[in-house]
Amino acid sequence: MQQRKLGPFTVSAIGLGCMNVSMGYGPRIADDEAGRLFNAALDQGYSFLDTASLYGLGHNESLIGKYLKSRRDEYVLASKCGFSRTEDGKTVMDGRPEVLMQTCEDSLRRLDTEVIDLYYLHRIDPKVPVEESVGALARMVQQGKVRTIGLSEICNDSLRRAHAVHPITAVQSEYSLWTRTPEQKILATCAELGIGFVPFSPLARQFLTGKSPDVTQVDENDIRATIARPRFEPENFAKNSQLLIPFGAIAEREGCSMAQLALAWLLAQGDSIVPIPGTRHADRMIENAGAAAIELSPATVEELDALINEDTVAGYRYTDALMKSTDSEKDWPR
Repeated sequence: MQQRKLGPFTVSAIGLGCMNVSMGYGPRIADDEAGRLFNAALDQGYSFLDTASLYGLGHNESLIGKYLKSRRDEYVLASKCGFSRTEDGKTVMDGRPEVLMQTCEDSLRRLDTEVIDLYYLHRIDPKVPVEESVGALARMVQQGKVRTIGLSEICNDSLRRAHAVHPITAVQSEYSLWTRTPEQKILATCAELGIGFVPFSPLARQFLTGKSPDVTQVDENDIRATIARPRFEPENFAKNSQLLIPFGAIAEREGCSMAQLALAWLLAQGDSIVPIPGTRHADRMIENAGAAAIELSPATVEELDALINEDTVAGYRYTDALMKSTDSEKDWPR
């Protein structure tokens, strides 16, 4: 697969988001099936894997540690901290330095590795100054437990404050044709500061593949039925699905699948962008990898820009409560 630079790392132009096998889209798949998928991804040329302590409450990291330990030198490993469990079992944002330090220790154990290449603060805890949380990550770098630092779903002001404490290697946020929040400020700031950008949900939670069901047809714990519900509500989904008719026609014209077209559009936004689509299926993993070889003309990029964007899509990307609590949305108050 084509390669890109992400801070000090050279990685595959498309990375693998590992969350899906453990949570988010119905019951988790069998561990050995996940292991086969991860190994097949490395065989296919993926060299950037993304996980988090939150994913399956450690299950996802344990899978990587179990099935990829012998191939640790073949990929750049990213994980995340910033969530903890309360006594009553709820998962909450927690950016306290002592909690982040313990989360890192737990992740290293589960991943069965001595160092995490890129360690993100998963979310900004509004009760803890970002400088304190990033200061804890900087200490992990000094201790040799983490190589570089990243931030996830962060606004422009928070990024600048964090970068002043310790250099930030990458920012991860939702970014796709139908989610354009990063275009407001954060992409320009990343370019200014030499920070890479890692889009999650680059296929719009399967919508841009043309294969996603609406909210009435998914598991009650599916992300599309919970935090990302608005765009998958039947009325909004029906309106949004009309966009897939011309989108599919463009994909056919370009000789690729709709998923590949969506990823190729992202890759065209800049050389420092590395999308991380997730999947549970080897054939889709291979299909996604093929997008790295597609070069879209400027005219096609503009055509896609005009077709699917925040103005043409019905519904917000998150529920109202989550939109208000997400740091990155401060760049685009709506």
